[in-house]
Amino acid sequence: MITIIGVGHVFQISEQVREIIIGETPAAVCVELDPRRYRSLVQKEGVKNPSLAYRMIALFQRRLARQYGGEAGQEMISAVRSAGEIGAAVLFVDVDAGVMFGRLWKEMAFSEKVRLMFSALYGLFLSRDRLEKELDQFQENEEAYMTGFAQQFPTLKKVLIDDRNTIMADRIQKAEETYGSVVAVVGDGHVEGIRRLLGGAVKVIRLRELRGMSKTQGSRTAEASFSFNTTLED
Repeated sequence: MITIIGVGHVFQISEQVREIIIGETPAAVCVELDPRRYRSLVQKEGVKNPSLAYRMIALFQRRLARQYGGEAGQEMISAVRSAGEIGAAVLFVDVDAGVMFGRLWKEMAFSEKVRLMFSALYGLFLSRDRLEKELDQFQENEEAYMTGFAQQFPTLKKVLIDDRNTIMADRIQKAEETYGSVVAVVGDGHVEGIRRLLGGAVKVIRLRELRGMSKTQGSRTAEASFSFNTTLED
């Protein structure tokens, strides 16, 4: 049995992720990280010698996370900690971030690099309200949103989304074959692609549902008993 949780790295949804993992009690938890990135995150050192594309995206995520009162990627740390609580194996199913972004920058055409840089600069001034509108557009018609993204950033779409979907889906499938029950925590933009690749009966919990849980939990979420000794910087 595979359960996929779609998350957003800039939102405060750590407790919701924990509650789902504790409730599902899987034998293994797969997270959208690679070992080197996980170590750099918990040690707050960042990825060594990151490419310009990596630095721009990381800066964008950190800034947006602060608008929501948190740190980027806390939900991934929560997934790893929650796995430890129930004695589940932790599997890092993403590709090496340094290699991936190095390949991305090498394969991108100059025109796409320029568009990415302007987009990143725009993102530095992106408001919370604008982000919510963008998220609504994605959730209302995900296929059309991804098609438009691919037209504007074809290499970015292939390397950061499509190729990683294939690799992560394969690793999640192998995890199920080994452990039987798996919860996979991945960015919400990867969920549909991974689900299609996996086929069969896959339980899916999307970001919209997680954030809905946040609104209904109210003060109970805010006063959750567990806490983190480390913060994650993307």
